[in-house]
This record gives sequence, C-alpha cells and structure tokens, in this order.
Amino acid sequence: MYKEAKFKMSEERLQQLKEELVFLQTVREKEVAQQIKEARSFGDLTENSEYDEAKTEQGKLYAKIAEIKNLVENAEIVKASDKTDMVGMGSFVTVRDMETGSEDTYEIVGSQEADPIMRRISDDSPFGKGMMGRKDGEAFAIEAPAGVLTFQILKIE
Repeated sequence: MYKEAKFKMSEERLQQLKEELVFLQTVREKEVAQQIKEARSFGDLTENSEYDEAKTEQGKLYAKIAEIKNLVENAEIVKASDKTDMVGMGSFVTVRDMETGSEDTYEIVGSQEADPIMRRISDDSPFGKGMMGRKDGEAFAIEAPAGVLTFQILKIE
C-alpha cells in the first residue's frame, strides 16, 4: 500500500503554512477571480492577453494551494531535542571544516524549514545526516561534488 511522504517541521512552521493557506484561499483567490472578471470585460477572449495572464495566475495559485495543503496534511511535528550531548532536531551545532579550519554554527531543522543561507540545515540533507546522533568532538565525512569533506563537531547546544 502507498505511504504518503511526511514533511518534518516545527509547530510554528505548520501554523505559518496554515495561515498562508487561509490567505491564498480567501484573499488571493478573490483577487485573481476579480482579475479574470475584469479581463473578460475587455471582449474577445481569443486575443485577450489580460485574460490569459489572469488564467495563468489562477493556475499558479491553485497549484500553490494544493502544494501547501499537501504539506499541512502530511506534516510531522518534530520537537527540538532537549539533549545537548548529541546532535538532534533543534540542536545548534558548531563544526570545524578539517580542511580549511573554518568554524560555523548550524541549526538542525526539518526539511520545510531549511535555509542554508541562515545556517538552518535540514536533517535530511547529507550534511545534516552526517551530524545527526553525533557527540562533541566526533568527526564525520560527507560526500560532495567536490569530493569527501570532513568536519569535527566542536559544540552542541
């Protein structure tokens, strides 16, 4: 039997998605319907670029609504780990790149909250998987397009 994919996220992220869904289904859907109505008033629909654009926008809106509904319906709420001796969800992990010696701190989050620029790394990413379950001082390696990268965990908060 087919099993739906689960999307790991915090309670806060789930709430954000629910709010966005309500906005899209109410305010935004009415705006797009109004655009279509106005475009129809311009006459012949076969050569009406405003109508075509409004219908395209409606299609994008419905696709976005379907995507968010899927995320909400298949959300798996994960709570931050209260253990600080091992890397888990919600951990802030300081690591050292063994090749360059540079140090960075990352937060381990679910895939729906990942934002590498903000140093929020998904537990499903190769880097996140490499850190999960490790302890202070442990080294780990990950496969990357540039080759094997090695890191050492310096601190877990």
